[in-house]
Amino acid sequence: MLKVGLLGAGRIGQVHAVNIAGNARSTLAAVSDVYEQAAEKLAGDYGAEARTSEAILNDPAIDAVLIATSTDTHSDLIEAATAAGKAVLCEKPVDLSLERAKACLAAASDTGRPVMIGFNRRFDPNFSALKEASLRGEIGKSELLALTSFDPAPPPVSYIKVSGGLFRDMMIHDFDMANFLMGERPVTIRAVGSSIVDPEIGAAGDVDTAVVTMTYADGKIAVIKNSRRAVYGYDQRVELLGSEGLLQAQNMLENTVVKSTVAGVSSAKPTYFFLERYMPAYATEWEAFVAAALDGTDMPVTLEDGIAALAMAEAATQSAKSGQVVEIDY
Repeated sequence: MLKVGLLGAGRIGQVHAVNIAGNARSTLAAVSDVYEQAAEKLAGDYGAEARTSEAILNDPAIDAVLIATSTDTHSDLIEAATAAGKAVLCEKPVDLSLERAKACLAAASDTGRPVMIGFNRRFDPNFSALKEASLRGEIGKSELLALTSFDPAPPPVSYIKVSGGLFRDMMIHDFDMANFLMGERPVTIRAVGSSIVDPEIGAAGDVDTAVVTMTYADGKIAVIKNSRRAVYGYDQRVELLGSEGLLQAQNMLENTVVKSTVAGVSSAKPTYFFLERYMPAYATEWEAFVAAALDGTDMPVTLEDGIAALAMAEAATQSAKSGQVVEIDY
């Protein structure tokens, strides 16, 4: 049984608490948060103890920690947790600074403790099935990948100001998904971004609409489209073209009813947001972490994977500002 300390009792921390408590091989032992009342409430819901992060990290009875705190604390907590002998699952991104993330990798590697980064979309059953079909060679050699990721509405500008920008905060999921599906990393990136959804996002120095084109050493291409606003719901699609066919993963809809009349054919909208869309993926992600931590197998998403995605986000940010193609420095 894996005894777990949860650092962070906000929205994503609450999602993780459900999965920690619901897994037959893990138990939620303690919860911390900068807001003590939030930690007490969440801990009470699962029979856990509300404690400080320091107390959780210093408790030898706790085997692992899940870091669901603000991004600016991730690297420090990864280092402290691994130094304390804990296995770690940390939400993306590793850090907003690529150099700080690399220093975190060096420090964590010295401890020998396993670290997994929370790119939950790898564990979505549809995307996983597409990946497996590609590995089986069902469409021949992969040549062109297209990823669409549109949010239903932009977050508050107060969040935008501390998020690190669309490429580090939102598109970083798609960078990791491209690496996962292609099985290799691109070498160059070209990014174009605009602020056309909310002028305040532009005033805060960020973009809300962006397209990225990435090229690989052998000439393959990947295209990522992001928008902070899709009024019809949470749009998450993947399309992989190969030498012998096409693989597609379509949106999850609110229901499967399709109406066909003389006026046309219609169906339900996509699910509204990530909590509805990716809850099964979060559960599978946690199951994979627990299995690796208890059985001593490799973590399925590594700290190195997190740094690779962050390097791509950094390069995209540079490209969007300069208007130039940027070589990605991993």
